[in-house]
Amino acid sequence: MSKRPVRIANVSGFFGDRAAALREQLEGGEIDVLSGDYLAELTMLILAKTKARRPDGGYARTFTNAVEDVLDLIVERRVKVVVNAGGLDPHGAAESIRRSIKEHGLNARVASIAGDDLMDRLGALQAAGEEFTNLQTGQVLGDLADELVTANAYMGGWGITRALSEGADIVITGRVADASVVSGPAAWWHGWDRHDYDRLAGAIVAGHVVECGMQATGGNYAFFTEIDDLAYPAFPWAEIAADGSCVIGKHDDTGGEVSTGTVVSQLLYEIGPPAYLTPDVVARFDTVAIEQLAPDRVAISGARGEAPPQTLKVAASIVGGYRNAMLFGLTGLNAEEKANLLSEQIWRALPWSREDYDGVDETMIGTNAVDPKSNEEATSFWRIAVKSRDEERVGRAFSNAGVSVLLGSIPGLFIVNPPAPATQFARYWPTTVDRSAITEQVDVDGTTFEVPETVPVDGPPVPIVSPELPESPSGPTRRAPLGALLGARSGDKGGIANLGVFAPSVTAYAWMAETLTVERLRIVMPDIAGLEIDRFELPNVLSLNFLIHGFLGEGVNSSLRVDAQAKGLGEYLRACHLDIPEALLDAI
Repeated sequence: MSKRPVRIANVSGFFGDRAAALREQLEGGEIDVLSGDYLAELTMLILAKTKARRPDGGYARTFTNAVEDVLDLIVERRVKVVVNAGGLDPHGAAESIRRSIKEHGLNARVASIAGDDLMDRLGALQAAGEEFTNLQTGQVLGDLADELVTANAYMGGWGITRALSEGADIVITGRVADASVVSGPAAWWHGWDRHDYDRLAGAIVAGHVVECGMQATGGNYAFFTEIDDLAYPAFPWAEIAADGSCVIGKHDDTGGEVSTGTVVSQLLYEIGPPAYLTPDVVARFDTVAIEQLAPDRVAISGARGEAPPQTLKVAASIVGGYRNAMLFGLTGLNAEEKANLLSEQIWRALPWSREDYDGVDETMIGTNAVDPKSNEEATSFWRIAVKSRDEERVGRAFSNAGVSVLLGSIPGLFIVNPPAPATQFARYWPTTVDRSAITEQVDVDGTTFEVPETVPVDGPPVPIVSPELPESPSGPTRRAPLGALLGARSGDKGGIANLGVFAPSVTAYAWMAETLTVERLRIVMPDIAGLEIDRFELPNVLSLNFLIHGFLGEGVNSSLRVDAQAKGLGEYLRACHLDIPEALLDAI
């Protein structure tokens, strides 16, 4: 007989998320597992810098501090906890929790999982033939290995499964794939095999939807005005059945909303092609079906899986140099002319030219209103950002040059942020390593186990059946923002921006798929016209996904953009106007 579904509740979508989520999930209703995602490429760099300052700085102390407050509830209710809050020091994080358990007089077993950190093995791996080629630029790592700050392989969920099977109550990992903190417990609960690819794919889909916490319950949702209570959205949970299907929900009488819209929106977040690669399975996002079962209950079924690749993703960071930025307020008429003159004056005040910098970005932010009714309405902003390997060029010499022109510059000028020194940044280096080089090191209260990564077993390719679409509607059109009809969600994938767009109906999707081509995207968003763009169709969830290469340069930490994580790219697209069939607009 199949075991009942396992309810896995998310408590964190990033390093710094709402600490109260642990108690809210424990007290709000029945759950079996608490899971949390604390890591991102930028987070690993932050932890590396913190660890360099103090030995215990390599893990997410936000988790260890928050979990101490609810240890009694965790033990009393026999809830398992699985998080990747270990960062660069999962053993240190586990020891911190063990001390708290002892101080509270409780009895619980704690496991740590390491093996992802490649920093001490880079030379040996290179000697064995690993080139660590940058996936975005094609450059081989070579001697740049000496400049690496972090290098972590994305491990799968089987170390988590083993730790839970050995009786661990709290499992703290290093860099596992985000959804693995859900798929690992699901595989343990249901007793899945490593090659149960369809079931694992279902768990990965569930994990991807809940891994960013409140983004599944209305956070960052394009149609947020349709949600009655978003002042304090709840964190979600996924109830995963033995066949890998799931129900996404939240505790009753809590804020936010779980709908097909919020779930599809999150499904599109930070993905690439529909074949979603993870260490344990390739989950085919173009096979899932999503259905609203009841208020705040959304079913996801039909996920198919394929063998994972022979390589694992590696996220590495290289010392990149220094950067700085200044923001100026421009008031009233002739904003563009004012920005041009201010730029010319600053470059004259500097002893270096634009060509002497590794990167320069000058941007107008907003436009002042016509016939403004307040001083704020009359204001727009101009920002200049620079980066260089030479700290002097972007340090006080740069910011002081911006200050020095104030009294001889444009009317109505003011500086928004005070002059600041340069800050160091790192370049993101996405690459791969052969999975045979990675063995997960599981420690359960001093007893250690080695868990090798999965050996892929190929099967027949998954057939992708596309639903039959109606013809795109014809008839009268009306000029309107795309957001009047379509939703969107965007994010970063290293230097690439992902832009997912979803339609409210199959007819609207047919129009979107026909209309929103790469060429049309370049027209409505001219600032990305010169970049390489990939387009993927997901008709099963009425969605398109675009990958915009180079939009974020060499990654979040080194990008000079105001929105360095492309969080606003989707809303930018929704604000763009097109001629939309009136039949679609009237049906909203």
